[in-house]
Amino acid sequence: MAYGAEDRIDTPRVTDWVNDWDWLDDGWGENAIDIWNEVREVCPVGSTERYGRAFMPVTMDAVRDIANNTDDFSSIWVNVSRPDAPRAAAPPITSDPPDHHGHRRLILPAFNPKAIAAIEQEMRDYCRGLIKDLDGMDAVDAAVQYTQNIPVHGICIVTGLPEEDADLFRDWIYKNFQLAPKDNSIRLQVLTEMTHYISAILKDRLENPKDDLLTVVANAEIDGKEVDWDIKVGYIRLQIIAGIDTTWSAIGSGLWHFAQHNNEVQQLVAVSNDDPLWQTANEEVLRYYAPVTMARKVINDVTVQGCPMHVGDQTLVTFPAANHDPAAFEDAHIFKLDRQNNRHVAFGLGIHRCAGSNLARLEMLVAFQEWLRAFPNYSLDPTKKTTWANGQVRGPRQIPVLLNR
Repeated sequence: MAYGAEDRIDTPRVTDWVNDWDWLDDGWGENAIDIWNEVREVCPVGSTERYGRAFMPVTMDAVRDIANNTDDFSSIWVNVSRPDAPRAAAPPITSDPPDHHGHRRLILPAFNPKAIAAIEQEMRDYCRGLIKDLDGMDAVDAAVQYTQNIPVHGICIVTGLPEEDADLFRDWIYKNFQLAPKDNSIRLQVLTEMTHYISAILKDRLENPKDDLLTVVANAEIDGKEVDWDIKVGYIRLQIIAGIDTTWSAIGSGLWHFAQHNNEVQQLVAVSNDDPLWQTANEEVLRYYAPVTMARKVINDVTVQGCPMHVGDQTLVTFPAANHDPAAFEDAHIFKLDRQNNRHVAFGLGIHRCAGSNLARLEMLVAFQEWLRAFPNYSLDPTKKTTWANGQVRGPRQIPVLLNR
């Protein structure tokens, strides 16, 4: 199937976030928290016609109603794009019951707490190496020279993907999240390139098995039946698309925040790495700056918090907005380093809760501990601007800082 210029959406800037939102608008990235709060003052669910009919829930109740309802909402679509966009399976995230359980069970062992704890020292050594590369520098880009590298290293350890292809992964991620929702030709290009790349690696693992997730997937069976090849490719596509940009964005958001709150940095570096304050700080970064918004396809007419949705509509599952709902969190608008009872939904709700949450938490914690101890007085560079990614995964892409050694 070929796509041309007519398959590209060109839209004006958003002026009404309640009735005409667009998560790829330039105003979304840095301002999304304010946007969600403003929409919540008007209604629990915003809407748009830019991608066909699509919705944006901004309360915890609305997000929970959608995330937990697998009868009326399908995960076959996990992003809001053109309704005619080419899509490919990437289970378990794109699967519905009853198939979902088998897919999730297959990949979970690679991400269990024991397996992830075993790579902590490797991740620390890697972060220290990145920091050492900054020796002699006074001004750096904390995103380009630090945060974007860490989750690539982690996901490559777990999966067996070659880390030398990191730039290729980041190119696919950028195109998939920033361009493809409005351009079918780019979506098809990314899908095609990733399919060829992953297929070649999986075929190699069949001939040359290793102790990694790639080998597990290459030989995958569910209930004694071999998994279809396209599904095997989808498992690894998910690890690349969902396992890198998400944590990169969370780490970057945390470093952007701490660069502006040195009092919090000093509280953290004053305690040992196993002090509970580091854990509560990590969880508060996840709550306040949750990077990931998922989506669903409406498969039955349904009403969510008074908002009618119809078959074929699309809806976001706006977990980051739910994390700022004052009905769900005391002083939701305040970043609290030692926040207790922090039942955030940064990793999702229901059956699709993030399978890689243990890895993400470890990568974040190690990244923060190593950076803040190395540069306890760093700050944003006032002469340069932080840039943000919009859309499904929101986070800073350039973070110019002064190290202030």
